[in-house]
Amino acid sequence: METYKLETETPIGVIEIVGTEKVIQSILFVEREVAQLPESDIPNVLRQCREELDAYFRGELMAFTFPTEQIGTTFQHDVWDALQTIPYAETASYRELAERVKRPAAVRAVGATNGRNKLSIVVPCHRVIGSNGKLTGYAGGLWRKEWLLQHEKQVAHQPQ
Repeated sequence: METYKLETETPIGVIEIVGTEKVIQSILFVEREVAQLPESDIPNVLRQCREELDAYFRGELMAFTFPTEQIGTTFQHDVWDALQTIPYAETASYRELAERVKRPAAVRAVGATNGRNKLSIVVPCHRVIGSNGKLTGYAGGLWRKEWLLQHEKQVAHQPQ
């Protein structure tokens, strides 16, 4: 199946969206300040992903609805599913995540799987912190992780 790419500019850098005509497979930060990919012949699911990410960054969206697909082991899918149970604007430790997938001794494997998540923001690996409450590891950079957590806290505490 053919894959397509679309880039979008966000307050914390350019994100590259990769997917097919039916699902989003990857949402990752790229190290440039201006989106470069052309927008012709882009499937609707990629446009929907961009629109929802834009709404997230504007503070208007807390949950995503477009279809996604990640390839991984059963354990990896268990971890990625558990990531999606961390509520918006909240955090969990790697140890807590390991306990959620019923593998309390697999803290390092959970951390490694967290790092292999290709659906940044949507599968919220930025919400995972160290047991000591400190920010640790984020493929997009710790400064982005900190920004995302602050953004969500601000949005969650806005009067409705």
